[in-house]
Amino acid sequence: MSIDFKELIADFKNGLWAENPVIRLVIGMCPTLAVTNSAENGLAMGLATSFVLIMSEFVISIIKKLIPANVRIPSYILIIATFVTFTDYFLKAFFPGIASSLSIFIPLIVVNCLILGRQEAFASKNPTHRAVADGIGMGIGFTWVLTLLGMIREFFGMGSMFGFQLLGEWYRPMVIMILPAGAFITLGILVGIMNQISREGK
Repeated sequence: MSIDFKELIADFKNGLWAENPVIRLVIGMCPTLAVTNSAENGLAMGLATSFVLIMSEFVISIIKKLIPANVRIPSYILIIATFVTFTDYFLKAFFPGIASSLSIFIPLIVVNCLILGRQEAFASKNPTHRAVADGIGMGIGFTWVLTLLGMIREFFGMGSMFGFQLLGEWYRPMVIMILPAGAFITLGILVGIMNQISREGK
């Protein structure tokens, strides 16, 4: 089977911008709004979700012909849950601080509509190399948005970035930025900016 590298690159780039899961498709909103109160949390959640997405797309694309149509969704969830469990235990073993910060949102990756949606829409219908390219692109697209949201909220909410204090004692933190309302405000502004950039680029 020959590999069309242009097609592969297009699959990868798709998730970075044109169909970015957060700012374009507006899916996976639960972790996006809940854990991006710091840059570190946003990056960690993005990487954890990306790992589960890439690995589940890889496995499902390989065994898709073996999965009966009437049990495909439960089968996808079982595969996704396997990688989520691995990710959860890995973080608890090697990064207990991050695991504690992300708390219940790591297990909830199982029901993230981004993960299940890509299995149904892409991995189950395309060859393995394309599924992996799609997973990597979507994963990076998800991660950069969560990290950016976390950086903005942490900077204005605590005067720091990735835990490093950038602003002195003179700065009065905007507490709302690290609260749920700050997540909605920041995401809304970011989506508006991205939409404007897209319109100007046409």
